Amino acid sequence: MDFLEIAKSRYSVRDYKSKKVEPEKLEKILLAAQAAPTAVNLQPVRLIVVQEDEGLNRIAKAANIYGAPLAIIVCSEHTKAWVRPFDNKNTVDIDASILTDHMMLEATELGLGSVWICYFKPDIIRREFQLPDTLEPINILALGYAEGNPADPERHTTQRIPLNELVYYEKL
Repeated sequence: MDFLEIAKSRYSVRDYKSKKVEPEKLEKILLAAQAAPTAVNLQPVRLIVVQEDEGLNRIAKAANIYGAPLAIIVCSEHTKAWVRPFDNKNTVDIDASILTDHMMLEATELGLGSVWICYFKPDIIRREFQLPDTLEPINILALGYAEGNPADPERHTTQRIPLNELVYYEKL
């Protein structure tokens, strides 16, 4: 698949088979995260891979991961992220988002489904995974083999705003 095909094929999976993700596929997903750019290459993101039942049960106290057999808790360290000097914009959420997107797209290429979860209780994730105060859980990426039929890759023509509403050249 070329990049645009992968991007169009990815959809939010909310029902997973119980089949575990193979270690070699997980490694490729993590390598995709490692390859992701971060502001000034400061790499302020840390990933917690959760695939054992005990860990998945701890996540379930804070979030619905839709029966996924694998979850990656994406955390950021605010003090290590680049801050734009003109307005003190901390880029930690942007960095975490880029890594998450890379992982989702790699998972799609590998035949896996994913869903990016921001609806979770961060205090419970902190407690259950004993996160230091310096780390903030930003999102949870649920991964696995999708149950059911995939979304139509051409759905974007009707479910996204048209390019002429999205893109402006030279001025808004």
